[in-house]
Amino acid sequence: MIFQIADILAPASVAQMRNALQAEEQAFSSGKATAGWYARDVKHNDQSSGPAALAAMEQVRAALLAHALFTSVARPKSFVKMLVSRYRPGMSYGTHVDNAVMGGVRTDMSFTLFLSGPETYGGGELVIEGHDGDTAVKLPAGGLVLYPTTSPHHVSEVTSGERLAVVGWVRSFIRNAEQREILFELDQIIEGLRGAGVERQKTDQVFKVRNTLTRMWVED
Repeated sequence: MIFQIADILAPASVAQMRNALQAEEQAFSSGKATAGWYARDVKHNDQSSGPAALAAMEQVRAALLAHALFTSVARPKSFVKMLVSRYRPGMSYGTHVDNAVMGGVRTDMSFTLFLSGPETYGGGELVIEGHDGDTAVKLPAGGLVLYPTTSPHHVSEVTSGERLAVVGWVRSFIRNAEQREILFELDQIIEGLRGAGVERQKTDQVFKVRNTLTRMWVED
């Protein structure tokens, strides 16, 4: 499943983060250095490892762990890796699949959190490729797209402006994507029942099923 989640970060926080990154021009270098051997030939962007980037990644990590919808979808055990990426005119990232293992840790879900508003740059869509068609994503600043790491995807060429984003990979407590989807749907059912004022005894039964399945499937 592909999930788009708006307003992970407030506009003021995104603007502050973006300004700090843009002020550290010298911290950006070619993104090829962190690409796997298969993706290196098609990766044409910049990345930063400066103080502003490290602060941005830590802020994003805290925001995601505090976000109920993100944690319900991803069931995050750890953030395997994050990076700050930048695309300027002429830059793109051709079709690739993210590495299954990074630093000795399995990756289950990938995400992009957009720091640049879509009106500030041309092109630059994240295109997630699928058997039933492609999904092009270009979200408002502060919005995030979350998708299985097994999905082929690419970033279209940026034709104007600058595209800044925080990109990351999650190891989930639930390895299997279908099982994660079932648990997410049960979360949604429980919230719906509570919102409808259904008696606690009924919601307890669903909650028990969700917890039992979690216990069966979790990798702690």
